[in-house]
Amino acid sequence: MKRSFIKYLLLAGAVFYGSYYYFSGQSNYQSYQFTNNQLTIETSKGLIQLTSYQENSLEVLFKSPQERLFPSYAKSEDLKPKTLLLKESDGHLILSSERLTAKIDKQSLAIDYFFDDKPLTRQFQYDFTNKPVRLDFSLADQEKILGGGQRVLGMDRRGHKLPLYNRAHYGYTTHSDQMYYSLPVITSDKKFTLIFDNAAKGSLDIGHTLQNQMRFEAVSGRTAYLIMAENSYQGLTEQYVNLTGKQPLPPRWALGNFASRFGYKSEQEVREVVEKFIQADIPLDTVIIDLYWFGKDIKGHVGNLDWDYDTFPTPQKMIADLKEKGIKTILITEPFVLSTSKSWHEAEQKQVLAKNEAGEAYRYDFYFGNTGLIDVFDNKAQDWFWQKYQFLFDQGVAGTWGDLGEPEVHPDDILHQVSEMNQTVRGDALHNAYGHQWAKMVYEKQRQYQPEQRPLIMMRSGFVGSQRYGMIPWTGDVDRSWDGLKPQVELSLQMGLHGLAYTHSDLGGFAGGEVFDQQLYLRWLQFGVFQPVFRPHAQDHIAPEPVFHDEETQTIAREAIKLRYRLMPYIYSLAFENSLTGMPLMRPLFFDYEQDTDLNGRQNIIERTDSYLFGDAFLVHPITAPNQTSITIDLPSGIWFDFASDQRYAGGQIEYALNPQHIPVFVKAGAFIPMVKPLNNLENYSTDSLQLHYYFAEEIEVSEGHLYDDDGVSSDTIERKQYESLRFTAKHTQDGLLIQLTKDTSLMTDTRRQIELIIHDFDAPKKVRIIRLNSGSDRNEEEVKNYQYHPESRQLSIIFDWHQEVINLQIEK
Repeated sequence: MKRSFIKYLLLAGAVFYGSYYYFSGQSNYQSYQFTNNQLTIETSKGLIQLTSYQENSLEVLFKSPQERLFPSYAKSEDLKPKTLLLKESDGHLILSSERLTAKIDKQSLAIDYFFDDKPLTRQFQYDFTNKPVRLDFSLADQEKILGGGQRVLGMDRRGHKLPLYNRAHYGYTTHSDQMYYSLPVITSDKKFTLIFDNAAKGSLDIGHTLQNQMRFEAVSGRTAYLIMAENSYQGLTEQYVNLTGKQPLPPRWALGNFASRFGYKSEQEVREVVEKFIQADIPLDTVIIDLYWFGKDIKGHVGNLDWDYDTFPTPQKMIADLKEKGIKTILITEPFVLSTSKSWHEAEQKQVLAKNEAGEAYRYDFYFGNTGLIDVFDNKAQDWFWQKYQFLFDQGVAGTWGDLGEPEVHPDDILHQVSEMNQTVRGDALHNAYGHQWAKMVYEKQRQYQPEQRPLIMMRSGFVGSQRYGMIPWTGDVDRSWDGLKPQVELSLQMGLHGLAYTHSDLGGFAGGEVFDQQLYLRWLQFGVFQPVFRPHAQDHIAPEPVFHDEETQTIAREAIKLRYRLMPYIYSLAFENSLTGMPLMRPLFFDYEQDTDLNGRQNIIERTDSYLFGDAFLVHPITAPNQTSITIDLPSGIWFDFASDQRYAGGQIEYALNPQHIPVFVKAGAFIPMVKPLNNLENYSTDSLQLHYYFAEEIEVSEGHLYDDDGVSSDTIERKQYESLRFTAKHTQDGLLIQLTKDTSLMTDTRRQIELIIHDFDAPKKVRIIRLNSGSDRNEEEVKNYQYHPESRQLSIIFDWHQEVINLQIEK
């Protein structure tokens, strides 16, 4: 009886907590206005505007008369309103954007959302008079919620209250509720996504305080959200990037191997490191120079934004010499200008630093020294900052790395001049948009200055939609340990769901470590082959580059890195697909196998991070614990092939013997994997000689694959359609196998390729015929005599030339 009474009191308190917010300061409905693409509701306290920018989505904006309207950082700049339908019934306004419906209660002003008449969520009444900003939504029983950006909490974030404040977490391992890149975004397993378009300091309470309620809260800023719904997670991701912006195609060299550490201390050291890679026959495309390029010491020099010519005496020649070897140069930059730096007096005089209330440069102490912060929201400060970048690009620098852009230390009472608003705004009100605005500045000004070059912009913090400015984030200063490796799949998957598809980790781990752990290092590099970006990086007391380790380590690392380069046609095609559709390179299993569950029923597949999909062909299972000789792997339904041995597996639980040379990687039956021969760097990349692997299984009647190709550097190949789109299809019939190769010949000049088609797990053929279909009725048919069949591996190899025609290969069993 006592226990029941306590439960009753707790329930009553929860109801009161919710009701107090919903009905205090209540706004009353007065009238509405409707055009074909916007509904404006006038209340006693302000306006509610509902707009659609694409099918199955709505933006909801709340405006009180006295409110300063913050800009939208989340939405893509080129959006145009779409047509809406409105019906009015007793007590309700019913607004529809295709299959998404908002039912607005005139009495309470609550909004119920439906997709194909299925309920999604309710947004309770908004209190215009209440600050901080608060928006409340209902949660259904058992509903799972993804999102919130970088956290180490598990895939389902329900039950957590997430701080929305970008903040460094040095040396994190298996738990973190606040990291470098928070996102005010959630995706429900009911197939809808909510974006809170507010960049201020805040929180996201996902059923933590009240079990079936979600609350977004921010200290100030824009009171707006976007809701979208679809039938699939893939469809939601595509909708998301259509609203927030698609990632521009990165330069192809950004997908190669990086030489990076904290940090190279001289020009001579940079040159020696590059030479070591060449001598060791380990492919390399990029060298990153950390903060020692502008100062001999860690402290006291941030903000110099110029070379230390004592240690880097001929930087322009160094960059040119590396470029001749096919190696690109990236430099680190920071948004802080120390009062001890060469740039302090100029920055202070030209008033490009964020200010205090007296209108002077705001100064404070942090790790690197006494500092000011460049005000990237001020157009005048942007112009000054850009001059420093232009100086570097003129010297031949190929890409930039923006560090500490949370910003790492950002007082609330610092004042930013926001040119878009023509207003001064406190630090907390814009904190999460700082890295976003910084990336936008670099991207847009570099595109104007070097219109033919694809920007490469690494940054560890940003906001919703930062991907449209080419941002490539990483997961920060992870601990150099097995526990640091364990959360990396979760971090990349969560970010990839919401546009940040190039999120990757410092391979090998960054922070700490007492001795070199060969096993950890190699397992992390092997995992990195199937990450969006391959970048070993660490504090330099233990070398992150394989060339500084023993011969065995170099041999295993070399094979992993060369595999990365051999897979470049596949990886680059994933990058292309991301720019076209928003599909991430690393994908959760529930994208394609939502109905699967673990055999022993431990967890729903939505929560799995032990394995992930790399594109639609590979399943990758990183090894995140030492000294294992075998592991249990739960494969999704279907037929899978071990990428290393070609052994065939049916979906389900398998015991897998581990090999130090590689991690478990599986290929889906029916998949096409385009590959090339190993390269020293991507300067010499070509698909003129292409190896095309097809994984045959009788159970797969029809399958297809794609390859995208272009020059790898031009900034507008997609817009101008200056690329090749190659399609491979396979049809299994009673008589054998038909493989068809087609391409859109309108997109590039003639390309002639030599193709080696390798069919895995296939019986010896009786006959192989090639049929070439040119334009019109021209048909050429011949029997192929010089194919090779390897009975021990059950692989069939067929070599042929491919020009512009359609190729049909008929293989009789």
